[in-house]
Amino acid sequence: MTPGGLVVLTDRRSATGPLVRVVEEAVRGGAAWVVLRERDLGYAQRRALADELRAVVPDGRLIVAGPDPLGGDAVHLAARDPLPATPVRLTGRSCHSAAEVAGMSIEDYCTLSPIFSTPSKPGYGPPIGFSVASPRPWLALGGVDSAARVRECLAAGATGVAVMGAIMRADDPGEVAAELAAACPESGSPERYLRPGCRSGLPLRGVGA
Repeated sequence: MTPGGLVVLTDRRSATGPLVRVVEEAVRGGAAWVVLRERDLGYAQRRALADELRAVVPDGRLIVAGPDPLGGDAVHLAARDPLPATPVRLTGRSCHSAAEVAGMSIEDYCTLSPIFSTPSKPGYGPPIGFSVASPRPWLALGGVDSAARVRECLAAGATGVAVMGAIMRADDPGEVAAELAAACPESGSPERYLRPGCRSGLPLRGVGA
């Protein structure tokens, strides 16, 4: 299974609250997958954060950015990252050009970015729109901040959308996630994504409230 629907990328520096809580609210809103970034943290901190997130993310749906899965079995590699040293169940790759797409080998999926203009990815040049094609499942990343843009990406062939800033910076991450997830094919009742024993039982504004 490759990622689809709404995929949330973490960014603790821009999150409006504790990162684990923001992610938990996004999952309650309908996020189907989560990518743990935070690559500036030391190994012990990042491993502990991965363990915390696995407690609130659907089973098997936490992907770790970089070649080390941090005790899991799914990774998302930057354009120049090496492949994992040991086999994992799921491998993705960030791509920003047709050349990077062509350079993939064993990857199961990729992100294409930036699709739209976004302040989160200023160093990757102008938006690529839908000019780059991928023969593998791909997620649209960069500036996907509305249901209309989600539908535009899906119409172009994306299997889902990867969102960071729109959810991390939201006053109500669950409400924003619900709006974006409703436009994704893997969306449905937010409760379908909750793991048994998920900590929060509080309703979110706009989600069962």
